[in-house]
Amino acid sequence: MLNILAILTGLVSLIIVIPAQIPLLGWANWFALPLIVIGIVIGQLSSSNAGRNFCLVVFLIAVVRLSLGGGVL
Repeated sequence: MLNILAILTGLVSLIIVIPAQIPLLGWANWFALPLIVIGIVIGQLSSSNAGRNFCLVVFLIAVVRLSLGGGVL
């Protein structure tokens, strides 16, 4: 059950992260990061690794985009 919740949290945050890849919309990643961290914690509590790993991939995409844009753009 927690794994499904982590995957759903990752999907919601991915919906936020995908448009944030467009230039000048990188600030949206700051809204997605807390949601991704919550998904990672929920996935860590689960017995399966799929939800946690999915959230980690989304987290990596958001952090790389923020680092390329200087944290804002």
